[in-house]
Amino acid sequence: MRDPRALIDTAALAASLGDPALRVFDCTTYLEPAPAGSGEPYVAVPGRKTFEDGHIPGADFLDLQGEFSAPDTHLHFMMPPLARLEAAFGRHGVGPGTRVALYSIGTMMWATRFWWMLRALGFDDAAVLDGGFDKWKAEGRPIETGAPRGYPPATFAAAPRAGLFVDAAAVKAAIGRADSVTVNALGPQFHRGLEPSRYGRPGRVPGSVNVPAATLIDPATKGFTSLADAAAKFAAAGVSKDKRTICYCGGGISATIDLFLLHQLGYDALSLYDGSMGEWARTESLPIETD
Repeated sequence: MRDPRALIDTAALAASLGDPALRVFDCTTYLEPAPAGSGEPYVAVPGRKTFEDGHIPGADFLDLQGEFSAPDTHLHFMMPPLARLEAAFGRHGVGPGTRVALYSIGTMMWATRFWWMLRALGFDDAAVLDGGFDKWKAEGRPIETGAPRGYPPATFAAAPRAGLFVDAAAVKAAIGRADSVTVNALGPQFHRGLEPSRYGRPGRVPGSVNVPAATLIDPATKGFTSLADAAAKFAAAGVSKDKRTICYCGGGISATIDLFLLHQLGYDALSLYDGSMGEWARTESLPIETD
């Protein structure tokens, strides 16, 4: 594993609770059906209620769409301006000398999305809780209820890394290039265009390969699959370290599961297509491919 700091298990997190430098965050969002005729793929609902029903003791709650996404676009979960992110992370107590543990409920993709955002901002002392709150709860570990108490505000100063987020133009420019590979993290039926897509036109970015995020999770533990298994799945799809890898999904969330494991496998040139199919499928000028 390239970066042990980026992953924390339930036992290590439990042993760290009470450390004044630790910031624990529930990152959960729920995707609920959009009203008929709205044209939106889903309604993003912050997981505040499930947080208040039970969370890791001392944890705070992060609202991805409401606080940490661009407010001026119909696309969900787009990276906002740097100043907005710095202010939001600072409000939640993330700053010099702090370390962050990120978790979510049902799927780790909300935690890996925040981990990727923090990486893009140059903050490397953030870890994803392997197995998330589901594993924590299954092990009978302590749970607290009620509203978040929060952490003392801090000054978050980003040191942005270039290229971790890319736009549609960069994805289009990579099509057909021998030195690039584009990876779709959605399920195979959506990749192949066999089922209607809630994002618009069915299908995929032309030439992209399919490594579904769901196949990189161990269904028994809800944690990440082994690095050996992940390496085999990426290799089988033609993903290799000598190529630039762009990952996408529906809304730029589940693809961060793929990116997390690629990072741990030692891949360097990694990018997330932030708009993903939420943008690509609805932009008629962009090419799309089906089986």
